Amino acid sequence: MSVLAPDLEGAGVLDLFAGSGALGLEALSRGARHTTFVERDARALRCLRANIAALGAELEVTVVAGDVFDYLEGRVGRAFDLALADPPYGQALASRLVEAYLSRPFARILSVEHDPGERLSLPPGAEERRYGDTAIAFIAAGLQEEET
Repeated sequence: MSVLAPDLEGAGVLDLFAGSGALGLEALSRGARHTTFVERDARALRCLRANIAALGAELEVTVVAGDVFDYLEGRVGRAFDLALADPPYGQALASRLVEAYLSRPFARILSVEHDPGERLSLPPGAEERRYGDTAIAFIAAGLQEEET
């Protein structure tokens, strides 16, 4: 998260495949003004809501109980400053998310954690970092337009 620190102050954050909410809640703790969490698993949602309550962050969040791709289908424009995603491994969800982002960016920056074995179709200028058994891709909206 420290690599994104300059982009967090006052940011509107989208946490996709939110799980316990760790990414979005950390963004709030580092200065984001609001986080929207999207998660469909009932157990994860209970954990997420408990974590939000434990931190007293109810006024700084929106929780969407539903499928990430259904949620994104309804988005128009770059509604968020930063989108964070940690989709489940082994289902090609990171690739699908990158494709959705490149066809219609929903945030100024997308950060997506993924299995290093899952090769993402990243545009020129995107950055990818590897940390052991995790890779994180960073894509800024407009990269694909700038290269054409």
